Amino acid sequence: MPSNIRAILVCLLAYVCFDLMAVHVRFLSARYSPQELSVYRNVLGVLPTVVLLAYTRELSFSLGAYRIKQWKLAFGRGFFVAVAQLLFYTALANLELATVSALGQTNAVFVVLIAIFFYREKVGAWRWGAIALGFTGALFIVRPGSDVFTWTALMPIGAAFCYAASMVTLRSFDKSVSSAILYLYSASAAAFGAILLATATVDFSPIQSFKDGLLIFSMAICGGFGVIFLMYAFRNAPAAVLAPFSYFGIITAFCFGWFIFDEFPIDTLFPGIFLIIFSGLTILWREQRQRNE
Repeated sequence: MPSNIRAILVCLLAYVCFDLMAVHVRFLSARYSPQELSVYRNVLGVLPTVVLLAYTRELSFSLGAYRIKQWKLAFGRGFFVAVAQLLFYTALANLELATVSALGQTNAVFVVLIAIFFYREKVGAWRWGAIALGFTGALFIVRPGSDVFTWTALMPIGAAFCYAASMVTLRSFDKSVSSAILYLYSASAAAFGAILLATATVDFSPIQSFKDGLLIFSMAICGGFGVIFLMYAFRNAPAAVLAPFSYFGIITAFCFGWFIFDEFPIDTLFPGIFLIIFSGLTILWREQRQRNE
């Protein structure tokens, strides 16, 4: 099987894992707070990191093997991830799965904006237009000022910003630092950050049943391996090949929401979803064209 095809299939599997994690969160949010679920996800999510380190033959019992120069930035990325997941889980408890997934696609817009302010990237009319289009699409879905607007609808956008920040800062690391080591730092810091956020805001409730324990474990594993699959895909195929398939997650989220929770948010998603997708694809096209020039 060609490497690009394999990477695409693994990429699609990653987005299915993320949407399965979202389904778990929706079920569990009836009994546990988003803060608690974020802690469980991040603490148990360290386990797939160990699997990845073993797979890449970087697993070691010596702490020196994991030392990197930009360790503060690596931990900082993890705290951004912890905040993103808390916002994401809170949104999942209150909004339709497909709506959360669609608003999360605004991360492509934030990637460009963060790169402008932190790395002084020059952006032309095409990408500025794509940014404006993406935000317009988000506004169509959120509908500020209308009777259907809720502040919770802004949380997936906040999560997209935090995820974008963690993605953009990857370029600041030495190329010699492996993805597995970076993921270890990110997962560990996210777990610590989630614990701090939860401790400051809620009281932990005991896990109510063995079934809930299995669901919590499954939720964390789906999320953790979703990250690993995505990392594998982007290490083995160009981003330009894989990026358009990120919108597959909206389709699976819509299907899961429809068949499992009887959600059919057509009126909410359209036409904003088309603008967000077109914005992301335009940004991708311009970046690919600039590389080829």
